[in-house]
Amino acid sequence: MVESAQLETRQQVVVVKEPTGKPESTGRVISLDVLRGTVMVLMLNEATHLHQVAESFPHSWFWSVIGFNTEHVPWQGCSLHDLIQPAFSFLVGAALPFSIAGRKMKGQSFGKMVGHAAWRAFLLIALGIFLRSQWSHQTYLTFEDTLTQIGLGYVFLFLLGFTRVRTQMIVFLLILICFWAAFVMYPAPGPNFDYARVGVPQNWEYNYTGFLSHFNKNSNLSWAFDVWFLNLFPREHPFVFNEGGWSTLSFIPTLATMILGLLTGEWLKGDRSKEQKLGGLVIAGAGLVLLGLICQWVGICPIVKRVWTSAYTLYSGGLVILMLAGFYTLIEWKGWRAWAFPLVVVGMNSIAIYVMSWTMEPFFLRSLQIHMGWLLNRVARPTFQPAVYGVGVMLSFWVILFWMYRRRLFLRI
Repeated sequence: MVESAQLETRQQVVVVKEPTGKPESTGRVISLDVLRGTVMVLMLNEATHLHQVAESFPHSWFWSVIGFNTEHVPWQGCSLHDLIQPAFSFLVGAALPFSIAGRKMKGQSFGKMVGHAAWRAFLLIALGIFLRSQWSHQTYLTFEDTLTQIGLGYVFLFLLGFTRVRTQMIVFLLILICFWAAFVMYPAPGPNFDYARVGVPQNWEYNYTGFLSHFNKNSNLSWAFDVWFLNLFPREHPFVFNEGGWSTLSFIPTLATMILGLLTGEWLKGDRSKEQKLGGLVIAGAGLVLLGLICQWVGICPIVKRVWTSAYTLYSGGLVILMLAGFYTLIEWKGWRAWAFPLVVVGMNSIAIYVMSWTMEPFFLRSLQIHMGWLLNRVARPTFQPAVYGVGVMLSFWVILFWMYRRRLFLRI
């Protein structure tokens, strides 16, 4: 649904413009919009194929860093690219306290708000499935992508938004402990487990041994659940494994990530000074990163995004909070806002850009090749041409978002 920002009271939507077109202070946390815009730009950056460009420079430390951070790690660890989904999920939770406050100001009843949350959850799941089904011969019922994962846990998150902070923290800890315990209690793959049958090389370098083998790719609790659950739906072929190791059950720890966002939103919405809020963000972010690393160092739980382990929830959540702290320092504390305007434009229309990236990227890429290829192919070496075309696609998307921003058109679910 397209709504006017003048009618929307949620903190991440309301925009008051200065004559220059830059957002001015309205009492909302602009750094949340900037972080959201940054996350969406990182997602769009897939169009540049920088990890492929990096392969042409195997001895360059610079391109090695670029290559690592522009694609998912094979299993254990976390790149910048691996922070896109947790950051997007985190921001859903961070916006919720402001959204609930706005709806209360409008006089909406609790029942109406819950009904809206349920409808929103359904639309997120449906949109995720729709986008994933574009290249299938029938509806591709899968639930591991960003939108469906958020949708599966959204109603519960919304209900938690009406509870005390203490309750939210207890639920967060219970999710982490119970999810970890469930993985540990599920039988680990034995020495004769046929990894090749589930798309994993038998001697894959990322397979764990001993206790951590409970978290091996396509031989864990989440994989077993999907073998049962996904085959309940009509499919072109029976589900045997997910090539990347992604899973439906990741929505449970994703909910924990959204709760982290909820707690952060409550913290930022409070009456504390900017210095206190910033200090709390830094301490919380650093503490969560350290906890996640300790879980991996002592061999309790590895940092693995593809099954969203409890250690990954802590580690990635901490890094996202530290990113937010950086933006909060520059924007809310220092008051340096003009530089962030391009990111605000993207962040204010995150759903729009998400859909555009899934449906319109091939069209814009082809259009650039037809109309600008003669120029771009001359100014860029073949090695860099994928990146140049990708940047062109990103700029095209931004122009559309800017047009929507100027007309106060924001796509909301």
